Amino acid sequence: MANLVRVASVDDVPEGRAIVVEIDGESLAVANVDGAYYCIDNVCTHDGGPLGEGELDGTALECPRHGAKFDVCTGRALGFPAVVPVEAYDVTVDGQDLLVDFS
Repeated sequence: MANLVRVASVDDVPEGRAIVVEIDGESLAVANVDGAYYCIDNVCTHDGGPLGEGELDGTALECPRHGAKFDVCTGRALGFPAVVPVEAYDVTVDGQDLLVDFS
């Protein structure tokens, strides 16, 4: 059963960018890739950097601290210095609302 939580509005996340949102004490990065929305944990598994403050290149989100990259679609670490993935969450667009599934 889905546990959908509103995390942002589509207007909050410009195309080709990621933003940081806080939901129930959890920090998340929400990204817009060509009009498709993705959500991953906002904590780099290399050193805890804020992923949502990094640059988005296609689906690769780069941590601003040491350059580790993560796929916003899957959470997979794309190369050193990070090797451990982050959690990725399904995003549903409902009108103007971005809903994340925390099931």
